[in-house]
Amino acid sequence: MPFIEVTIGSGRSPEQVRALMHELTAAAHRALDAPLGNIRVCVREVPTTHWSAGDVTIAERQAAASS
Repeated sequence: MPFIEVTIGSGRSPEQVRALMHELTAAAHRALDAPLGNIRVCVREVPTTHWSAGDVTIAERQAAASS
């Protein structure tokens, strides 16, 4: 039973998150020949203020890019 976990920064629409879940399920089905009903997908959304790389949060990068 494949279990796929994905962590993304918050801010995407429900439709985008649903599309991601659909595509990940389809990819696991194709690659592993796993039955669709056995594939689990969990998408975790993290606030952009709680995710950093190089000591700069996503929110800080977005603010710098928009100014």
